[in-house]
Amino acid sequence: MSKNEKITDFFVGKLLGKVGIKFTPNGSGIKEIENALKTSSKKGTGNVGFPEFTAKSDEFILVMEDKADLDKQARYEDESNSHLATDTKSITEYAENGALHYARQIVQKTNFKKVFAFGCSGDEKHHMIRPIYVNENEYILLEPVENFENFSKENIVRYYKEQVLNETPPETVELEVILKKSKALHEDLRNYGQLGDKEKPLVVSAILLALNENPDIPDLLKGDSVKTDGNIIFDALSTHMTRVEVKPEIKKEQVLSQFNIVMDRTILNQVDKRLEKTPLKYFTEYLKKNVFDSVVANSKEDVLGRFYGEFIRYSGGDGQTLGVVLTPSHITELFCDLLDIKPNDIVFDPTCGTGSFLITAMYKMLKKADKNKQNKIKREQIHGIEIREDMFAIATTNMILRGDGKSNLLKDDFLKRSAEEMRKNNYTVGLMNPPYSQAKGKDTAHLSEIHFIEHLLDSLTDKGRAAVIIPQSTMVGKTKEDRQVKKRILEKHTLEGVITLNKDTFYGIGTNPCIAIFTSHKPHNLKKYCKFINFEDDGFVVSKHIGLVETERAKERKEHLLSCWLHDAPADTKFMVKTTIEPDDEWLHSFYYFNDEIPKPEDFEQTIGDYLTFEFNMIMQGRDYLFENDDK
Repeated sequence: MSKNEKITDFFVGKLLGKVGIKFTPNGSGIKEIENALKTSSKKGTGNVGFPEFTAKSDEFILVMEDKADLDKQARYEDESNSHLATDTKSITEYAENGALHYARQIVQKTNFKKVFAFGCSGDEKHHMIRPIYVNENEYILLEPVENFENFSKENIVRYYKEQVLNETPPETVELEVILKKSKALHEDLRNYGQLGDKEKPLVVSAILLALNENPDIPDLLKGDSVKTDGNIIFDALSTHMTRVEVKPEIKKEQVLSQFNIVMDRTILNQVDKRLEKTPLKYFTEYLKKNVFDSVVANSKEDVLGRFYGEFIRYSGGDGQTLGVVLTPSHITELFCDLLDIKPNDIVFDPTCGTGSFLITAMYKMLKKADKNKQNKIKREQIHGIEIREDMFAIATTNMILRGDGKSNLLKDDFLKRSAEEMRKNNYTVGLMNPPYSQAKGKDTAHLSEIHFIEHLLDSLTDKGRAAVIIPQSTMVGKTKEDRQVKKRILEKHTLEGVITLNKDTFYGIGTNPCIAIFTSHKPHNLKKYCKFINFEDDGFVVSKHIGLVETERAKERKEHLLSCWLHDAPADTKFMVKTTIEPDDEWLHSFYYFNDEIPKPEDFEQTIGDYLTFEFNMIMQGRDYLFENDDK
């Protein structure tokens, strides 16, 4: 074994230990496997074989073969790279080929018939780890991984079912059900209630609040012409808002005014012959059966936001032209993890929409806090602003349904509020998904995304942490004025880095997003190294009829991201570049990326060979003038 290969062994062993996988080097702690390895030499001599590591995770055996040189990762039988070579030289000299050999020996000689083999090469910064699933009948080359997060005892069965058996994950099935219910509800709200895009989520919110006050309220809805079903629902939700002490009173009135529709819309309160009940009673029964339990059962998912987005999507609504881009739940989770939100933080979302960031942050904080601290978190440490009346009502409903009637939500224009006044609230964390594409000319230049970022940073306490999700063009500086704002930001605040996201994060919207992370009121040191990360491969894929869904690979990809961001784990420049910045730079990974792998002699020879071939072809075509010296 070379000295460099020991470095690879140490790196792989550290990754295994990080996820709690107990391993045995150069053998196995399981007697049956140890016996099998005694006659499993890679050279086929019948002598003992020594894989770098073996381990057991749930019902699966893991076996690793390491090589120091990345060029020794794998050797294939064909150009399609789908079949590993099985000759002695390949098995001996290449990581994947050797790992496959040991896996097959274990399957053939023991009662363990499900094995994940891993070909590992390189070092901590530049490496390749390829899992290969092996059973009695076949082997499957799987996508390379950065760590063994998917193969821990907690995750390996789900990974196996999804990546090997191609089964649909339960969460995807559940999401598909939610979307089907959203579509059905959208159709019913339109057909029976004649409700517009903005009105549908408000009616849904009103009914859910009424159900939270009295789960038996569907039985009270009789279609009476005096005490209408709308009156009953409105009275119940109004009582509930009083019960949970929604304050100040003006806020309560602002929300209630949005819910007047359940009383004022005549068609909602008249018995529909097709339903043999009022549309309101029908909607209330539907929501109690299909939605209510999932909202109030301590779900961190913004279900109302999900419904809102689906109503816009199915209606062909104006969500995009209004700049309304609702944040997916995995992004709200990622924000909280990147900023390492703690129970003592005071969280602020100045464009809170349906409240998804605040809901996720609250759950993260409550999970880490003791019971005495939890009430203070709900009462004092969750703050938001929303300018649109309908969104404000939905966000307030969301917080009430999660036991937070006292949440500090305001209906206001964030950009018109004084940053100095907002600083008095001592916000330590800012989370934001600002309206997109609102700056259409000189008159609206102040509405560009970078202006929202500057105002948020100005509003936070000293050394506050902020994360924003914006179009990548924001980090470029679309206009002269935007570039001036970028310069002002660095004069007052620090850019920690930017993470380029999956292009389908906002599936169906057509926005290429990124996450920018800042520290407030700490002038940017021009010698500081910022992190620029390419996280386009995040383990999420587009599923037909559903949209963006999470695969089991997402766990491993997120763990790699957090290791690099929070713990400064090394990574190759294709994933992360650390560099100083200038205000006029494009603050994106693609701008700073460079290939940090040292070319090998054969790379130089290949380049020269390609050039000479090109020159020869041009001369043969009578284009030798391309190579003439101008001075000549």
